[in-house]
Amino acid sequence: MTRAVIAFGANLGDRESTIAAATRELAASEGVELVAVSPVYESAAIKTTGVDPTAPAYLNGVIVVETSLDPHALLDVLQALEHEHGRVRDERWGDRTLDLDIIDFGGRRLADERLELPHPRAWQRAFVLQPWLDVDPAAVLAGRGPVAELRAAAADEVVRR
Repeated sequence: MTRAVIAFGANLGDRESTIAAATRELAASEGVELVAVSPVYESAAIKTTGVDPTAPAYLNGVIVVETSLDPHALLDVLQALEHEHGRVRDERWGDRTLDLDIIDFGGRRLADERLELPHPRAWQRAFVLQPWLDVDPAAVLAGRGPVAELRAAAADEVVRR
């Protein structure tokens, strides 16, 4: 089994219900055991041009799982859940009903056409780092260092719900 950290986010629709349902469905997936779910935070939408104060705010957090799946199989599960919850991929970093990203997969490093591990921007994002710290204060992001130090340097703001 490999420990994986998955970030979740939603800024469209009934965000709370979608996140709760997707968490239950992920926990019920074959080869996945739920370890922890962070508190939920609210953050501004970030687009390719930066923070978009006109877009609906996101609810964010992390889910920690143990999995027997390989990283790509886990990604397939996550993308199927996004699709089931109405995720549309029209705009890069666009508004969405559900976003599920693998942040860390047992410290593995990987880069191919489908997946980059660890997640390439997680080290900069308080909406990932803070909830991860809540469930694992000793967390380390491969190639970047202790999550606590990364969180202290992250410039974006998050508000616990």
